[in-house]
Amino acid sequence: MTDSLTPLSLDTVCRVEFGPGRIELLPELIAAGGHHRAFVVTDRGLRAAGVAERVLKILAAAGVEHTVYDEVAPNPSTGNVDAGAARARAFGPAVVVALGGGSVLDAAKGISLLVGNPDAVAADADHLWEAADGLPLIAVPTTAGTGAETNGFGVIEDAVACRKVYIGHPSVKPRIAVLDPELTLGLPPAATAATGIDALVHGIESLASRGANAFSVAFAAQAVAMIGHALPLAHRDGTDLDARAKLMMGAHLAGQALTLSGLGLVHGIGHALTARTGTPHGVALAAVLEEVMEFSAPQAQQAYEQVARALRVAPPADGDWAGAAVTAVRELSGALDLKRPLRALGADRSLLPAIAAGAVADAVTKNAPRLPREPEVLDILTAVY
Repeated sequence: MTDSLTPLSLDTVCRVEFGPGRIELLPELIAAGGHHRAFVVTDRGLRAAGVAERVLKILAAAGVEHTVYDEVAPNPSTGNVDAGAARARAFGPAVVVALGGGSVLDAAKGISLLVGNPDAVAADADHLWEAADGLPLIAVPTTAGTGAETNGFGVIEDAVACRKVYIGHPSVKPRIAVLDPELTLGLPPAATAATGIDALVHGIESLASRGANAFSVAFAAQAVAMIGHALPLAHRDGTDLDARAKLMMGAHLAGQALTLSGLGLVHGIGHALTARTGTPHGVALAAVLEEVMEFSAPQAQQAYEQVARALRVAPPADGDWAGAAVTAVRELSGALDLKRPLRALGADRSLLPAIAAGAVADAVTKNAPRLPREPEVLDILTAVY
């Protein structure tokens, strides 16, 4: 954790509407921002599941003019963002409503930003932090995992460069987050596990991050506690609305934490693995979570004690709180049946050096409590191959 005298400049809060049925407020929230038209960004899975149609009916009943871009891929690409931006420009002035999981929310931020910068393309992501403002954005997450509603950046895939890029700008941080756990009730167990582990990792890495501060620690510790309790329940019974609500709030708090503190090596490896194999984000994180915790433990003792306490671990007889945290996380993840060897995720052994290099180069890795060298990351990857 950073020194208590470290200066802080925080902008942590967007308007949050939390609770079952809050999606019904969407037309009112759009109007409150002075808008009457909505460009809805979602994906085909949510349309097929009927979740998007519920939201579109709410807009239609309120007379909100809208159109839909539903071509966001599970690992959104620069092409997705460029195509969505072209559609949004053709639609004209509107508020962007991002309806979906982290992929949709990330893509929507890029779409919003490019509309405000008509000469730019998503592949310019590295140069858009000083761009003109994008369209205002309302985030409606339909998974409890990414916390993407808490910040103004998204992670998208540059398929040409085989890497993840960060696209964002302060103007596309969502003005409003609608956290309605009813929208997550139909999420299958595997998706619940993958997005829930993502949220758990956000909390764990935020606690151990070099950028941690009193605010992020408070958010992250509460997030780990809520997720650790609710995730197994929601995974076991997807209709448990109380568990869904706790999981959604925990994921949001973890998002607030990571936005303040940054993440670490689990996400660095996860980004590189997904870029090379297309592995879903949460599954990629689960593949290396405990191994990275063990690697980081010498420099993360206090943080991992906080993790263990948040997960309600009994005080270890040997005083090894970090080891107790790793064991608790291993047991939680194992119950979700999410962890897979890299060879089962399509990672040929010959890819491991490139994945290691990508992980070390990723911006999030610079926040890790123990800064890794490529050979050390390669050792981690080899151990889980």
